[in-house]
Amino acid sequence: MRLSILGIALSSNSYSCASLSLIPPISTSSSSTSSLSFSNKFTPSASGKRNLVLRGQSGGFESELKPGGLMESEKEFPEFNRNLYPSIEPYSSGFLKVSDIHTIYWEQSGNPNGHPVVFLHGGPGGGTAPSNRKFFDPEFYRIILFDQRGAGKSTPHACLVENTTWDLISDVEKLREHLEIPEWQVFGGSWGSTLALAYSQSHPDKVTGMVLRGIFLLRKKEIDWFYEGGAASIFPDAWEPFRDLIPENERGCFVDAYGKRLNSDDQEVQYAAARAWTMWEMMTAHLFPNNDNIKRGEDDKFSLAFARIENHYFVNRGFFPSDGFLLDNIDKIRHIKTTIVQGRYDVCCPMMSAWDLHKAWPEADLKVIQDAGHSANEPGIAAELVAANEKLKHIKKGA
Repeated sequence: MRLSILGIALSSNSYSCASLSLIPPISTSSSSTSSLSFSNKFTPSASGKRNLVLRGQSGGFESELKPGGLMESEKEFPEFNRNLYPSIEPYSSGFLKVSDIHTIYWEQSGNPNGHPVVFLHGGPGGGTAPSNRKFFDPEFYRIILFDQRGAGKSTPHACLVENTTWDLISDVEKLREHLEIPEWQVFGGSWGSTLALAYSQSHPDKVTGMVLRGIFLLRKKEIDWFYEGGAASIFPDAWEPFRDLIPENERGCFVDAYGKRLNSDDQEVQYAAARAWTMWEMMTAHLFPNNDNIKRGEDDKFSLAFARIENHYFVNRGFFPSDGFLLDNIDKIRHIKTTIVQGRYDVCCPMMSAWDLHKAWPEADLKVIQDAGHSANEPGIAAELVAANEKLKHIKKGA
């Protein structure tokens, strides 16, 4: 694989370009991961010009590329652990009533006196799982997981009333205050990245750092790509059962057609639509099919919350006032140290969104995993998520 990278030297009245080529080192380890890391940084040159520096990373090696073809080894941080931590059990858990209708489940694991980190699950409607704790060093982190409204163990199950992005942001704050946490690190993937961005933009003084995965900005073009036929060109076999549940005369908008069925008075109609909706996402979430993940689509209880709540948010465009709301408010969080981890072949949340976020927010590190799709459990993505948390741990320890 050869990657062409364009380096640009800028000055007040001129610019020059140099085309560079990077050939990643070949690893003989079957457990190694391949990724590219883009970290925009300007450095002064001898001539007084400012050089745009792009870093290429593959197989654990990092090089700095500058105009003129120079490659310099640079390590700003020590080599980080990239292995998932062992399974642990919560040391406390409970339920927090956040409205007259909703009660959310929460749990804490790891170090009770450690640095707090809150895990924002995907979907919306996906709920948390014990494996979510394994991305964090349990000796350093106080790990907080919670199920968002209507999801997982939170009640009432699959409820759409008073269930908006702004309600969830309020819940995150209520949980932080309930646990007496002054500020915390935020970790979110897929829809969790959406909520993490929206929460941090609403409460930037409460966030010490962020790790984001599988970026979803909830723009119309992203929803159209996955639910209106774009991703079908890659997964036609998985798409056709999703498509065929809807009569031809209603296929002008699948999100609306599914919304009608997911809110039907007939529970069997709800379940059939929920299974088809969930199965479509589970079959496309990995670069290689994952049977355990696909089987989740057969679980009526999980599928109903997952499909109903997702569809509810997508019909309402995330309850954001504009299509580009999250990108338009990046200045509020520009100072927060953040790593973005994105699978190159993510079909559910294609890389265009992570790239758009990185262009709007070049201060955030972008890690592109070359051999991965959407799921946080794919080896290359999991490794970079652990490393990103380790990096923030290193920064916090040195503060």
